[in-house]
Amino acid sequence: MRKNKVVLLLCVFFLVLSMFAGQTARASEGEGRYRLSKVLILSRHNLRSPTTSGSRIVNSLTPHSWFHWTAGPGELSMKGAQLETIMGQYFRQWLESEGLIGANYVPEIGEMRFYANSYQRTIATARYFASGMLPMANIRVERHLELNEADPVFMPETPETFSDEFRARTKKEVEALGGVQGIGKRLEPDAALVAEVIDFEDSEYARENGVSSFTADDLAFDIDTMRLTGSIRVAGRASDALTLQYYEADGSDLAQAAFGHALTFEQWQGVARVKDMGIRTYFYLPTMARQFARPLLSVMRDELSEDERIFTFLCGHDVNLATILPSLEIEEYTARDTIEEKTPIGTKLVIEKRIGEDGEAYASLKLVYQSAKQMQSRAPLTLEHPPVIIPLRLQGLQANEDGLYLFDDVVRRFDEAMVKADEVA
Repeated sequence: MRKNKVVLLLCVFFLVLSMFAGQTARASEGEGRYRLSKVLILSRHNLRSPTTSGSRIVNSLTPHSWFHWTAGPGELSMKGAQLETIMGQYFRQWLESEGLIGANYVPEIGEMRFYANSYQRTIATARYFASGMLPMANIRVERHLELNEADPVFMPETPETFSDEFRARTKKEVEALGGVQGIGKRLEPDAALVAEVIDFEDSEYARENGVSSFTADDLAFDIDTMRLTGSIRVAGRASDALTLQYYEADGSDLAQAAFGHALTFEQWQGVARVKDMGIRTYFYLPTMARQFARPLLSVMRDELSEDERIFTFLCGHDVNLATILPSLEIEEYTARDTIEEKTPIGTKLVIEKRIGEDGEAYASLKLVYQSAKQMQSRAPLTLEHPPVIIPLRLQGLQANEDGLYLFDDVVRRFDEAMVKADEVA
């Protein structure tokens, strides 16, 4: 009797597996009926050292020693360079398989654009991606300011004061999340985990400030700088460093990344949630997201409409993805196989323009990133062993049977987002 149950369970398992495989194949075949004509990528930079690496505050948060990094504070690490090259190599295989480029392709002037924020980590990410995707081309990465100066396209300056309409809408959206304290209170268990991992109560910071934990009681939101401040933001610095150590580790002994604590994958997700508090909040504050994303929305819209361009790579930060996606009214999603649930390190928003058999132009939107295991092991990426790919859906737009939107509708969504941003500026 037990043997029959086992056989039955196996049959059900393989039936479900075959159904899933069939769905994947059908999706691939459906998309294959559309010729790829253009690709626009908005990328987060790859693995970096902590921006506060070596700072007194971060060092004072724990009695332990942080990792010794292969790059200066906030710069792309050696492993980050390797990971981004691997990702570029994957895109080369994909673009060749789609017929958009040929082997050893060297683009003509104007066919491709690589544009990055003027920070070392974003410029270097674009360079390493380009070297993996186009190894025979001497790609120039465009930047508009001196090294490590913020490009307002990626990091716009906030006005001295926002309009009354902007403030009213933002306040209403914050209240819908339970207010600032509500945002913070939901993170207190994760902040407590961070404190435990770094042995915060034994730290210099805890002794000097007479504290032993992180609390949400002093969390505050400054609408003019669009920043959250308070004790949990201090915990965010430790969370950022821990998350980077997690990815930098080779995966064989993750306890070393947590100062000897053996954490589950779910606990690592909790650690990462603390440093992502602001990033996650942007997804539910569309008025603020559109305001921050406005300059980049304009650049992306122009790139989609540039007839000569077949490929665009824009490299910025997690905040760029976290503001562009809600501005476009992307349906709710959660990143899988990673400890960052919205915009994992190295994530790429990929917008494809395809021409259907009916002559119409269509578009699809996807998130593409390396899983935690792929990052830790520096796993090669191929068409048979791809990175994680998450299809994105747009609220209020109807996709066709192959999951594609009319290209003009997607371009119009950019226009609408910019209009909404201008209405409350």
